[in-house]
Amino acid sequence: MIPYGWHDIDESDIAAVVEVLRHGPLTQGTTVERFEQAMAADCQSQYAVACNSASSGLLLACRALELGPGDWLWTSPITFAASATCALHCGARVDLVDVDPATGNLSPTALACKLAEAQSLGRLPRILVPVHYAGRPCDMAAIGELAQHFGFAIIEDAAHALGASDHGQPVGACRYSQATVFSFHPVKQITTGEGGMVLTNDAELAARMARLRTHDIRRTEGWHYSIEEPGYNFRLTDIQAALGLSQLKRLPDFVARRRCLARRYHQRLSGWPLMTPHGSDDDSSAWHLYVIRLGDQGERRMVYEAMRAAEIGVQVHYIPLYRQPFMQAQGMTFDPKAFPGAESFYASALTLPLYPGLTHVDQESVLEALRTALSALHPATPC
Repeated sequence: MIPYGWHDIDESDIAAVVEVLRHGPLTQGTTVERFEQAMAADCQSQYAVACNSASSGLLLACRALELGPGDWLWTSPITFAASATCALHCGARVDLVDVDPATGNLSPTALACKLAEAQSLGRLPRILVPVHYAGRPCDMAAIGELAQHFGFAIIEDAAHALGASDHGQPVGACRYSQATVFSFHPVKQITTGEGGMVLTNDAELAARMARLRTHDIRRTEGWHYSIEEPGYNFRLTDIQAALGLSQLKRLPDFVARRRCLARRYHQRLSGWPLMTPHGSDDDSSAWHLYVIRLGDQGERRMVYEAMRAAEIGVQVHYIPLYRQPFMQAQGMTFDPKAFPGAESFYASALTLPLYPGLTHVDQESVLEALRTALSALHPATPC
């Protein structure tokens, strides 16, 4: 099967990992620190805190910003669960802001309306988590302006967006946010197997996250240490960091290849009975996903099943959070009609394979399977 995403490991990556395996230390050595410094430099931020997943990074950022019972975190409904569960693990509650159906990103217009209503009810969010869906940055300038006016903190969920840029500045520079969180899962732009990183320009925030990822252990002298609050074992190993450092050197090539494949999809799909992603020729996106839009949910289901039968690993990103049992268990009633952008997006979205190792031959196989599936519904689909 041609998967929707896949890692790219070469001999330099293997050599970097073997070096740590042979000479150590395997964890709590200096390789993690060097990886953090390299990420911070690449993203033009002051500090970076490595951890064992982006989900852990989101939780660390929430804890460090003192999110807790009685507080609200708002995020997008079109995202993975971790964008919301980070708040629930802190005892806070979650609400959702609709997306722009053209991009799948959180809508600043919907956010402004919801903030005005929340202010009148005395229920403003403590933290907002905008999600850079598919690798395309949200409108952070507009979101940042609202944060200044209404007084909430921002944690950017950039799990999809390493290598993306926002008006010429790398995502991760935290120009409008308190923190930005990246993922190093194998389908992302670079991988450490599992892993994540939180970037920030706040020294105190970085120090607290670094303590919390290691049980909040504070050492003094000799064998003495103290733990002042419950922390976690969220460390990234030096083995993983060695792989991450090696992969980071290849990030420009990875992102360039993703952009090339995205442009090729865009050109080949011109005139087909579907919508290509917004801004397919825009090089600000890191192109984690290539998401087409089909006519409706029934058409999407038929195309999905036909392509899966042809061993093309198409996928759907994502089922809206308000449809998930864990969100409904909060005691809130989420009416899908309150999220027309998310409903429209979810009903028609289908992710096509996109990763650096996808060959043009494989991409043609994807296109042929898609053409065959669409032709059963739209006989005039171009060859």
